[in-house]
Amino acid sequence: MEKYLKEYVERNIIPMYDMFDAGHGRNHAYAVIREALRLAGYYDVNSDMVYVAAAFHDTGLRVDRKTHHLESGRIIREDRALRRWFSEDEIEIIAQAAEDHRASSDHEPRSIYGKIIAEADRQIIPESIILRTVQYGLEHYPDLDKEGHWRRTCDHLTEKYDIGGYLKLWIPESCNAAGLSSLRDIIHDRSLLREFFEKAYDSQVGRNQGR
Repeated sequence: MEKYLKEYVERNIIPMYDMFDAGHGRNHAYAVIREALRLAGYYDVNSDMVYVAAAFHDTGLRVDRKTHHLESGRIIREDRALRRWFSEDEIEIIAQAAEDHRASSDHEPRSIYGKIIAEADRQIIPESIILRTVQYGLEHYPDLDKEGHWRRTCDHLTEKYDIGGYLKLWIPESCNAAGLSSLRDIIHDRSLLREFFEKAYDSQVGRNQGR
């Protein structure tokens, strides 16, 4: 990886994630970067382009949650510093990859770069998915009581991850298919899901009260 590109991203892009909710903070950004670079090893792609697309993929959250994927693409296109390392055509591919990462997108990613970023962003580790769902709910729906968060968690997980849900997988070399199967088993077992929810909810509420 190009040394000065990495320094630029670490100094100017990664700090943006400190402004976002716990489910979209630095840890999430680094996890997506690691998985994207791992998946890139299976394909004939430019690893620096993959790295930048992964690093920028959620930066649009600083503008708007609902259209953050589109805002991330705009931020990439408007970042003049990236012209030090990439051509205009390469920057457009990077921007499209960031735009196409969102699970609720109504179209297939337009390039292998978009598929890699979308797949890396999934990170289907059941306990982590449930924790991030609870974290997002506490951050964005503070007026809900515990039972309200429980219902929201159930609804979100079913809508996104259950059979017929809107999440799609794109890269066969990822571990997400096995993770998705395990998560669906938990979703279908409400008593088990409640155990995961209780653990996640209590850990976050206790953490927030201790601040």
